[in-house]
Amino acid sequence: MTKAGAHSADTPHVVILMATYQGAECLRAQLDSLAAQTHANWSLLVGDDGSRDATRAILAAFAAEGHAVRLIDGPGQGAAANFMALLREAARSAPPGAWIAFCDQDDVWLPERLARGVAALCGNAGPGLYCSRTLIVDHDLQNPRLSVPRPRPLGFRNALVQNVAAGNTILLEAEGAALAMAASLEAAQVVVHDWWTYQILSGCGARLVHDDAPTLLYRQHAANEIGANDSRRAQLRRLGMLLRGTMRDWTTINIAALSGSRHRFTAENRALFEAFAALRGRRLPGRLIAFARLGLYRQTRISTLALWVSVLIGLM
Repeated sequence: MTKAGAHSADTPHVVILMATYQGAECLRAQLDSLAAQTHANWSLLVGDDGSRDATRAILAAFAAEGHAVRLIDGPGQGAAANFMALLREAARSAPPGAWIAFCDQDDVWLPERLARGVAALCGNAGPGLYCSRTLIVDHDLQNPRLSVPRPRPLGFRNALVQNVAAGNTILLEAEGAALAMAASLEAAQVVVHDWWTYQILSGCGARLVHDDAPTLLYRQHAANEIGANDSRRAQLRRLGMLLRGTMRDWTTINIAALSGSRHRFTAENRALFEAFAALRGRRLPGRLIAFARLGLYRQTRISTLALWVSVLIGLM
């Protein structure tokens, strides 16, 4: 690994943000996959939410092997709050020009995870976000299956109503990282850190790259805070949550979290955000007419249809 803080156009320094809690069983495999990255210029910033198992000892052993690791205490309020706290800490301590990658404690990165993202984002002006598909595996890293595709373009009109940027695959280049770190200081509670990141970056007009190739093994087990959404049963469960009003609760949180950073949005997206926020106080049929004008969409037809139904019955 190159010296922490060193970076150039082709070998940017990536600060990897990892939220941990009781992760000892799977953590070492993930750390070994970081060490095996073909893009070797990285450092690891870990927020631990009070683990009582061997998580901290495993991290200490990894650091003792010569890897750049810094451990801080997490806020103890779950993964989303932990990742947001890590962004705020990175805003204070990351070296100038650093990139940011999010990392889950129980995945296994493929060797090209960072290199593919760096190659996709290097040489482009303005902030950028990279994400990808994953190989969904069981607890023992067996039976891989490819995560669902993203057939429609990523953008703010999608981000307002759907999270499709898997946080464990997100990489932000220097301008995107600086934007996310600055906005994290303005954010209230978030639903999940990756959705908020997708919304912030897309709202600011960032370049959004979704790689159809998988870049990691996404381990599924009982402790997943949010599991894969690739089966018909899982998709129907998510749609049921939308129609039970969960989407309405999430939207309330998202609007509050984004409000402090809307001055960063492009003029078009700021107007879109304000119209979206105002939409919820309207009555039928004006609500449907206003929603149609916004042009919001989800990635599949059935999911977009469910979104329209939620608007119709006032559950968005």
